Amino acid sequence: MPSKTGHARNMESESRVSIYQRFGVESIINACGSVTRLGGAPMPEEVLEAFRQASEVSVSLEQLQAAASRKIAEHTGTEAGLVTSGAAGALTLGAAAILARHDLRRMEQLPHCDGFPHEFIIAREQRSGYDHAVRASGARLVEVGFNEIVSNAGVRRTEPWEYVAAINEQTAGIVYVHASDSQPALSEVIKVARQRGIPVLVDAAGEVPPRSNLKAIAATGADLVAFSGGKAIRGPQSTGLLCGKRELISSAALQLLDMDDHGQLWDPPADLIDLTLFDGIPRHGIGRALKVSKEEIIALLTALELFSSGAYDAQNQEYRRWLEQIAGELEQANVNATCSLVIPECSERWPLLEIQIEEDKVGTAFDVCRKLREGTPAVYVGHARLHEGLLSVNPLCLRSDQVSLLAQRLCELLK
Repeated sequence: MPSKTGHARNMESESRVSIYQRFGVESIINACGSVTRLGGAPMPEEVLEAFRQASEVSVSLEQLQAAASRKIAEHTGTEAGLVTSGAAGALTLGAAAILARHDLRRMEQLPHCDGFPHEFIIAREQRSGYDHAVRASGARLVEVGFNEIVSNAGVRRTEPWEYVAAINEQTAGIVYVHASDSQPALSEVIKVARQRGIPVLVDAAGEVPPRSNLKAIAATGADLVAFSGGKAIRGPQSTGLLCGKRELISSAALQLLDMDDHGQLWDPPADLIDLTLFDGIPRHGIGRALKVSKEEIIALLTALELFSSGAYDAQNQEYRRWLEQIAGELEQANVNATCSLVIPECSERWPLLEIQIEEDKVGTAFDVCRKLREGTPAVYVGHARLHEGLLSVNPLCLRSDQVSLLAQRLCELLK
């Protein structure tokens, strides 16, 4: 019996792809994982059904986001939360909340920050294209530190004193990109921030699983934390979570919600927006372009409940069988490659299959990857280590009926 939390495998393959074919787009085999460019993770049937039911009636988005705030707070151990347009939207709103707080003039002025603090300190080694989401709020990033290990110039990485040295009257906050090996530790950065009264915004987009990170990251004292809703949580790919201090979530909500109402009629939920912190009613904020629908909010909350309950964990054994099948078929075909199954220490994470190819016999990994994409059906495998001659297969977005076909395509190109 197929699991409801699986990939809706009880549906016929033809019905899955027909809607795309109707518009002239062919479906692909996604062995790359929950990347946005390939549509994200599959949503469980419970999430899809919640989305459908939510579409059938109207609700107040203020009331709905307030309910979402309570549920997110419960799952993250924070004061409040907000459903956003992906983790990137959460970062933009989080930065905007820190910049403007409940100053309505500043809200109206963003992304122009003339006349008030707008610098966010970030470790140079934590810079990436994703920090554009923070800069979109009007924030100016100030880099600190070096990663001398990577640059082969020493043994040190960014250190706490470098954050301290960069703080001045224009400092509005600190941005921290969370990873298992981020340096300095978040707790050390939080200590610096607390001493100087500066808020910390944490980018934890892909930091679940483990589920414990939903609470553990915020428990360090971070003021705001951003998570993706469309990866391991398996909500709509366009959703994210922003959680943290109630006052900042209130500001973020004000800059996200539709504010087209009369001041004398406007009565938002007090546990989402604290009317005692400001006078008047703001115009549409910088987050208006980042709106989320009622269907997305309900779907994400449903997915969050499933994720937090451990409902997805059992699938990891099925994923392992799929990868073992692919590796077995490649070995039987005597391909010019070596397969390695990577089993994470954390049981909440799914396994991966790494395929080290013999480039002198089959061409470069880039050649193989390109041919996989150009075939029918197109196959997208993990490409982060192509420069090492290595392909990876992430099973999260595969379907059971694609496993043998994927193995066949790999065999054809690696024999």
